[in-house]
Amino acid sequence: MDSIRVLIVDDDALVRAGLSMMLANAGDLDVVADVADGAEVVPAVNEHRPDVVLMDIRMPRLDGLAATELLRSRREPPEIIILTTFDTDDHIVRAMRAGASGFLLKHTPPPEIVRAIRQVAAGEPMMSPTVLRRLMSYAAGAGVDPARDRARALLGRLSDGERAVALLVGRGRTNAEIGRELSLSVATVKAYVSRLLTKLELNNRVQIALLVHDADLDG
Repeated sequence: MDSIRVLIVDDDALVRAGLSMMLANAGDLDVVADVADGAEVVPAVNEHRPDVVLMDIRMPRLDGLAATELLRSRREPPEIIILTTFDTDDHIVRAMRAGASGFLLKHTPPPEIVRAIRQVAAGEPMMSPTVLRRLMSYAAGAGVDPARDRARALLGRLSDGERAVALLVGRGRTNAEIGRELSLSVATVKAYVSRLLTKLELNNRVQIALLVHDADLDG
């Protein structure tokens, strides 16, 4: 099996070195490059074609959220995991809206970082229970918010089957878990997710989950 190509983006040289050493111990991961600022990300992606980018948020010239938006606007973007010391609701929601496939704190144990890289490379978002709870709390406390009405209107365009899949994506379920719950094959679930992305004009399933949380259907 081909190795998963990883680009590390962090303004701290020690963090970059530590992550590179850690990931080198995982036989299926290949750190193809590391850069110190978001402004260096696009050239590095063009040169090294990573599958997954580990992205810090706060950097001196271009922050990780802006760099994420630039990458996700590409025709064939890499998957992006935000790796940061900051876990405020604003940072989490902005990262998800920008198109990140995962959000990890820098004190996350190394095996979980490796697992997250493998997971997003396989097309499954990395939504830890902590992040999922924060998103749910954010949605529940949103109050009067035009985003909620917009999200509900968008979800209202879906068929019953599409809506059922979208709601389970919003609960952080994997394709296999959705298939078991709805008695569908994994291939059918993947087809539903592809239709959802097209119909809702989104670029990854994390944004589907955020839309579901914006809708606050339990509220």
